[in-house]
Amino acid sequence: MSRSSKPTDRQLPSEEAAELLALTRDLADRELRPSAAEEEEAGRFPRETMRVLGRAGLLGLPYGEQYGGGDQPYEVYLQVVEELAAARLTVGLGVSVHTLSCHALATFGTEEQKRQWLPEMLGGEQLGAYCLSEAQSGSDAAALRTRAERDADGSGYTVNGTKAWITHGGQADFYSSVVRTGDDGSRGISVLLVPGDTPGVAADAPERKMGLKGSPTAQIRFEDARVSADRLIGEEGQGFSIALSALDSGRLGIAACAVGVARAALDYAVEYARTRTQFGKPIAEFQGLSFMLADMATAVEAGRALYLSAARRRDAGLAFGTEAAMAKLFCTDAAMKVTTDAVQVLGGYGYTADHPVERYMREAKVLQIVEGTNQIQRMVIGRQLTRGL
Repeated sequence: MSRSSKPTDRQLPSEEAAELLALTRDLADRELRPSAAEEEEAGRFPRETMRVLGRAGLLGLPYGEQYGGGDQPYEVYLQVVEELAAARLTVGLGVSVHTLSCHALATFGTEEQKRQWLPEMLGGEQLGAYCLSEAQSGSDAAALRTRAERDADGSGYTVNGTKAWITHGGQADFYSSVVRTGDDGSRGISVLLVPGDTPGVAADAPERKMGLKGSPTAQIRFEDARVSADRLIGEEGQGFSIALSALDSGRLGIAACAVGVARAALDYAVEYARTRTQFGKPIAEFQGLSFMLADMATAVEAGRALYLSAARRRDAGLAFGTEAAMAKLFCTDAAMKVTTDAVQVLGGYGYTADHPVERYMREAKVLQIVEGTNQIQRMVIGRQLTRGL
């Protein structure tokens, strides 16, 4: 086990945080890691595992205790996500997406809405999905077309349209859905919290992906789906700003997932290099390979430091959007490099499904794409740097 894997080596803000991370590590070792390869190959989504995490208090960590959350800073929550992703990315990503799905209600909902719906969401009985992307409006989120028409008496909305690339599509109990309620560009967008069993809401067959096969990704179709007016989160026309604020936090979750996957690949490569012998000695003793491992370990540590720096800004109430984009960009690019190098360390064995590094490499790729491609992150960072010039 590499030094980067040990939660006891981390600088944590409290003893409670250390205990929480140790609990997560134990749960991951017992419930996730042993069956991860088999479950991913079979494409099985761990719905019951998500309930177990909810009952253990791990699905509502950054939200208020009065609603069933953990009241933990993002600095701690993200390290829990990293631990879960290191054991099985489907689960780590699932926690990140669920947290993202709860963001609109927890941050912009009324007190009545929060007390009515948040406890079950944070307790794991209700699993969430975040519905923003559409086939023609991936990176250009303001171009979305899914429309919610308000009833004449104001009692509710009728929703029509299709959302694409929805994690937990077909499995979710609620969809935090960004929809068009007006024609004034980004100012005509709102957020509806749509129950998964609403008549007229259906999921297409899951996409056939190169990795992350246990996590269902599907189109969600709304066909004359009736949603009551009390499911509107915030005000009409506020949806675009709500969606963007959620993505800033969600990008940190993806960064933590990326560090988890990279760390898992590093740990496996280090152990392999220590035990695999060639020319009469462990291959770890060859300088070319030890330098590769050193670069991999440095990337893992640098990635964690970057996402934690952004998280601490968030916890302090400071602007963190640019830093979140930097963390998402660096950590996911680093994960792609580290996992590719891990395959190289194992040589031909790394290219086979007998070892997990080939799965890590396939999984790392998607993290460069989800919740804003890395090209979009560079645009966000570049615009901030040149603002006012």
